[in-house]
Amino acid sequence: MARRTGRSPAKCLPERCRGDVKTFSSVRLGCPKNIIDSEVMEALLEERGWVLQSSSDYVDAILVNTCAFIDEAKEEAVDAILHAVEMKKQGRCGRVIVAGCLVQRYGPELVRELPEVDLFVGTDEVGRIARHVASLENEAGNAPRLAAEPPRFLMTAKHPRNTAGVGSSAYIKIAEGCSNHCSYCVIPALRGPFRSRPVEDILEEAEDLARNGVLELILVAQETTCYGSDQPDRPDLTRLLEEFAAIEKIRWLRVLYTHPRRLDEELFSVMASEKKICPYLDVPLQHIDDDILRAMNRRCDSRRIRRVLEQARESIPGVALRTSLIVGFPGEDRSRFRMLLDFVREIRFDHLGVFRYSREESTAAASMEKQVGKRTAESRRNIIMSEQARISGEINQARRGSVYDVLLEEPSDIPGYTHVGRTPFQAPEIDGVTYVDAPGASTGTIIRCVITDADTYDLFGSALSPEEQGAGMSETEMRHD
Repeated sequence: MARRTGRSPAKCLPERCRGDVKTFSSVRLGCPKNIIDSEVMEALLEERGWVLQSSSDYVDAILVNTCAFIDEAKEEAVDAILHAVEMKKQGRCGRVIVAGCLVQRYGPELVRELPEVDLFVGTDEVGRIARHVASLENEAGNAPRLAAEPPRFLMTAKHPRNTAGVGSSAYIKIAEGCSNHCSYCVIPALRGPFRSRPVEDILEEAEDLARNGVLELILVAQETTCYGSDQPDRPDLTRLLEEFAAIEKIRWLRVLYTHPRRLDEELFSVMASEKKICPYLDVPLQHIDDDILRAMNRRCDSRRIRRVLEQARESIPGVALRTSLIVGFPGEDRSRFRMLLDFVREIRFDHLGVFRYSREESTAAASMEKQVGKRTAESRRNIIMSEQARISGEINQARRGSVYDVLLEEPSDIPGYTHVGRTPFQAPEIDGVTYVDAPGASTGTIIRCVITDADTYDLFGSALSPEEQGAGMSETEMRHD
């Protein structure tokens, strides 16, 4: 499900006091890949003299970067746009600019339905946002306009990013687009075909992030395991991880959005041997029934899925497995759903998310027979999430007494715990967190902690003594011994 993060529409000085300063606020919606696009657009506007505001009475513009992957994401995007439009009507902002996937998908319709919006820009316009805004300022009239070319944009290390507030962990986009054409998915239409960034370009950005205090790099793309397949020298994810591991200041490396058909023993071997790579595998599977997988065009069967998960656990000691599933896909009858539920019980994923199938127009699945009702799909989602809560709670309870490295990210508001952090098997925003009692410790550092308690999704612990911090090995390090 899409989420809203970062800065929300806000206020600045009253117009009479602003002088020549141009201010804007930013609404970030969607996945980490989309958040990076927001960071790039914000930084490009700042280079042109715009000032990003976090709280104010007035801004010259509101930038809303949208997601349009599933129904819930589209609804959230429309709500955010309408909120910005209302602020404009109230005289709290000068212009409304809407960007991203919703525009790429429904641009002409949005122009007709939302005349209050001043500018619509699609996913191909991320690198040209400042030019479009400047053109908007220089032209008379209030008619909304649309810039949404076929998606070809691919960021580079030369594109600035507004990483203020990122802290010690940052996403890095290694590729853009997707060529898989899963039958339920609109991403190829919104983001274009898969295209990788050169290794040297990604490393340049990673080095810059490291110089600015980032300790954890999280590699993202529509499919990270497809990395390099479109380039002449065919560099792969394994090579990229080895290059990242050589960056001295980076302590943790994490990979999201892998595909089971491209995971192999070579990648697992590097993940197991390189201390900086978190023992964490995010592999969205979507389903386990072979008929459903074929209908989804996943190009991977249940036998391959089970073998990949088995290999990961055999090769990477202590690996945490995360997946995402889709329930209510056309043709998912009771027996196929039961197979999926039994699979969840069998594998016992550390982390798991479930999406209710969203019937998206222009996708192959939208016209399939045996569509499943939303109420049935929602019930199935709740059943799996309830089962996963039980499994997650049991896994967390078994971690009591263990010692792990924890990246401290912010102060805690829970009595008895000074910090909120994450272990190597907890990715930001999608997994649980670890509350730590570590008086005197600084945020943005990694310390050793012993887990003293646990609930369904979160852990609780205490920092080891200064003497113990430097003695022995944490469980994260022991897996490489």
